[in-house]
Amino acid sequence: MSEQNWQEKHVVFYDGDCGFCNFWVQWILEKDKKDEFLFASLQSDFGQKFLKERALNSIEFNTLYLWKPNHYYLIKSKAVLKIANLLGGIYKISFIANVFPKQITDSIYDVISKNRKKLANQKCFVPDYNQRKKFIEF
Repeated sequence: MSEQNWQEKHVVFYDGDCGFCNFWVQWILEKDKKDEFLFASLQSDFGQKFLKERALNSIEFNTLYLWKPNHYYLIKSKAVLKIANLLGGIYKISFIANVFPKQITDSIYDVISKNRKKLANQKCFVPDYNQRKKFIEF
């Protein structure tokens, strides 16, 4: 994928070794009817570069990041809520969660993140040909 193509998308950075995280990546892929998202594991060279350029933790992978190149990046609950908003449809109702302070929504996120490996079995997600085009691996 060319740099120009991914710079126009939202990049979801996730823990590539987590079955729970992979489940949600697959869920986003299925719901992404407007072709808004690309994906990169935090362990990939691309993910590590993203983290290091922003002085973010590049060893622990318990945080989801949503990055719109040249615009912003969001973390934890704000990233999740923005993803839901971008998916549109019924998922836009998630905006209601924005009435709660970030400390509360991030606290909920942190509890889920801490237990994420218990919440889902490690599954081997194998994307199909079209889905593979949405993963950044360089």
